[in-house]
Amino acid sequence: MTTLVFEEDGVDVTYEGTEFRLERSLVEEAIGKPYLEVTDHEVLAIVEEDPSFGGEPRRIGDILD
Repeated sequence: MTTLVFEEDGVDVTYEGTEFRLERSLVEEAIGKPYLEVTDHEVLAIVEEDPSFGGEPRRIGDILD
């Protein structure tokens, strides 16, 4: 299971027992849009090869509010 914790300056990720951080600028560069407009599904797709999406995608800006 993958865990994503969103913060103003990046995302803390736990993937297959490994913890790491995706900095805000890296997420913006990888997705090609402003950090607050990126969705949780888009971040999950960066981390996992074959992600299993549950529910509707949520913008990071909405998650942080």
